[in-house]
Amino acid sequence: MSSVKGGILALVLAGGKGERLHPLTSERTKPSVPFGGKYRIIDFALSNLVNSEIYSVYILVQYKSQSLIEHIRTAWRRGGVSPKHFITVVPPQMRKKELSGWYRGTADSVYQNINLIYDYKPQLVAIFGGDHIYRMNIKDMIDYHLKKKSQATIAVIPVEAKQAYQFGVVSVDNNFKVKQFKEKPSLSRNKMVFASMGNYIFNTDFLVDALGEDVGRNTTHDFGRDIIPYLVKKKREVYAYDFSQNRVPALKKYEPRYYWRDVGTILSYWQANMDLLGPE
Repeated sequence: MSSVKGGILALVLAGGKGERLHPLTSERTKPSVPFGGKYRIIDFALSNLVNSEIYSVYILVQYKSQSLIEHIRTAWRRGGVSPKHFITVVPPQMRKKELSGWYRGTADSVYQNINLIYDYKPQLVAIFGGDHIYRMNIKDMIDYHLKKKSQATIAVIPVEAKQAYQFGVVSVDNNFKVKQFKEKPSLSRNKMVFASMGNYIFNTDFLVDALGEDVGRNTTHDFGRDIIPYLVKKKREVYAYDFSQNRVPALKKYEPRYYWRDVGTILSYWQANMDLLGPE
């Protein structure tokens, strides 16, 4: 990973209700749903971060979070060699006097905890979802972000066009600069499209400015629906990182080159669990 002088702060978004996973989410948030017998869904995002040497992690929670808080306390206890090595759960703080109630969207959850960014003073902020099953070398994405001199980088994955309605879909130019971002479009003429994984790398100042601009607009205050499309429309330096090109060290010969599953429904959750059984 290229040198990042100011360090990297990770914010893991873990406040989703996961309504399509009911009844599994009747007593817990989606990232806290058990997976593979002994893990929780959020463990995959955290493992990817830690194995990519990103050790400063805040987990932003909201909905029925106690199960997740207990899991982090018992399964992710770690002593760092530095005060900047931590995995800390952050409940809603209600720090913004002009705002009250639940977070209005993913971007609002970061905005309402922007003090964490001010206090840490990182060069880059990694904003990752805590509700997908995947394996990722995040160092590779960070190197790409720096090489492109990007202000914001979105992790994307090729999917069949018939699945596009489930995701945010990204259109890029030949240099992979984002030309268009549509959240869950109804139709695509292409056979394959790039779907957003909901994982972002931001230059810190750029992120802070983007959140400040969004807070006063009449939006849903969501990264996929509002922040990214607005930045693309303004022709800012927003690039897509093709996850299918991600390289994870020490893969076994029989393991797939890349793996990512959205487990937003009971069926997809079951299928991801079945993936553990094969091919070896």
